[in-house]
Amino acid sequence: MRRNIWLIAISSIVLLVVVNNVVFFYITRYLLQQELDQQLISLSAQVRQAAEQRRVGLDLFEEQISRELRAASIAAKYALDEDVENITAEQLEALAKELDLSHITLLKKLENNDIVLYQSSDPKQINKSTASWDPWHRIFHELFEMKTIDEEWLGTSLPNFWSGPYEVSSTDYTNIYKWGYFYDGTTNYMIDPYIDYTAVNTYNELTGLDRLFEDLVQSNESLLEISIVNPLTFPNDQVTIEEDGSERKHIVQRPVLYGSYNYKSKHDELDVKKAFNSGERITRTERTAKAYTYKMFIPVSVEEERLAMVDEEGQPMEGYVLVITSSYEHIAESLRESVVRVALMTILITSIMLPAVILVMNYFKNLREEAVKVAQDTYIEEINALFQSIRSQRHDFINQVQTIHSLIKLKHYDEVEKYAAEIAGEIHFINDYINIGNPAVAALIRSKLSQAEAYHIEFTHDVKAVKLTELAGQALDINRILGNLIDNAFDEVLKYEESDRKISLYGREEQHTLHLKISNYCENAKEKINLPLFKSGFSTKLGEHHGLGLSIIESIVKQYKGDIQMSAPDDETIVFEVRIPLKTN
Repeated sequence: MRRNIWLIAISSIVLLVVVNNVVFFYITRYLLQQELDQQLISLSAQVRQAAEQRRVGLDLFEEQISRELRAASIAAKYALDEDVENITAEQLEALAKELDLSHITLLKKLENNDIVLYQSSDPKQINKSTASWDPWHRIFHELFEMKTIDEEWLGTSLPNFWSGPYEVSSTDYTNIYKWGYFYDGTTNYMIDPYIDYTAVNTYNELTGLDRLFEDLVQSNESLLEISIVNPLTFPNDQVTIEEDGSERKHIVQRPVLYGSYNYKSKHDELDVKKAFNSGERITRTERTAKAYTYKMFIPVSVEEERLAMVDEEGQPMEGYVLVITSSYEHIAESLRESVVRVALMTILITSIMLPAVILVMNYFKNLREEAVKVAQDTYIEEINALFQSIRSQRHDFINQVQTIHSLIKLKHYDEVEKYAAEIAGEIHFINDYINIGNPAVAALIRSKLSQAEAYHIEFTHDVKAVKLTELAGQALDINRILGNLIDNAFDEVLKYEESDRKISLYGREEQHTLHLKISNYCENAKEKINLPLFKSGFSTKLGEHHGLGLSIIESIVKQYKGDIQMSAPDDETIVFEVRIPLKTN
């Protein structure tokens, strides 16, 4: 008993420590996370402002390149013949080299209204149709018609000229170019000078967003990476399937516009789209393959300046999502240290209070044991009185026989039959009741037989000589085991048709061991015995069941150093067996 008291006392201390630490943990984590949020929000405001300045600067730089391409187009116009048929690839190659261009291509409008790359310093471009290049093909027609290109798509529009954004070449997927298109009606072709990505790439490496993000990450220990992502194409590159079946990726549709994306998570795509669509900041703490991260997704709307990016349909975007990834390790470390300190203090205080706790628990334990003993003695006295009444009824059997004899002499045969049936039932009831052996167990079984009759359950029992004399005053616990076993069987068979509602109970005292066995009909029994049926809270039943019955049985059986097993002799029968030693040391 004293061991149980100590166990309860220690358990109480552990519970107090756990509750205290859990509360402290969540409060501390909340405060630290709020602090980190404020730091990231402040950082995001700075990054957003700097990013917009760098991005606008890059747009102006690209616009200047577009103006230079227009100037190169005008120079090419004066250097070339007015008729494209009189121009050779060698001339274009020499002119491109002189004007410091990657290549020059001449576009011609055919009678079938198609526009093709008719002549070029790049042999791979010659005779390639532009019919599938949307919206370039439409813009080419507008240039040939001497129209001013509107601002509905990316690029720079100048007199008789339009330049698109940097994009992957349709004839060489490994290169990125910026093309310019010039037509003023003085030639029968459109001039298309273009340059590679070198200038912009150098600009970005020296003063662009990628350099800015790298500097910020290096100067902040907790910062892992910063990314600007396209919310409508993230996280996969968009591709165009060409006529030859090959795939071509697009720069203006790339999912990560600037920065890096190394700390990947399966939740990123959803978080990016959620932030973009809602216009609200989204945060997530997660342990990835590389680090324990805290991510903030910040939507950014750009209304005045057009972004050099498009959605999955090729339409211009007016916003992006800024993703800031920070390390969560320093918060986790602070939490661990704080929790350990509080736990040690709690253990110290509760260890001082332990003697007082034990005294109080002893007092209430004694009160409880006394109350249980009184209730149990009263219960057994009432059952014994009932047994005595039953025994006395057996002595009245001669009177019942005389009654039957008299009824026969009076030839009241219907009354004889009725009276005999009542006696037979009473005798069967009394014999079963007495043969069980223990009054409390007998009373429980009779109660369950009445329930079974009401539920239309075929409940048979073979319980004999279960006296429980060697378990002293613990009949209540045995009845708890037996009652929960029977209730569990009732709950199972009530799922099925009346013809399948069958339960069998067996009980004996065998070689100083109480042996109880209950079997009942159960579909898929071999599968169900593999379920964690003895786990507290687990239940296969519907309704208000809480999955406690079998867990209670197991705890009581273990208290008496007994054993409980379940088996399935076939797929329609499940069996629970309990064995409890009647003599314990």
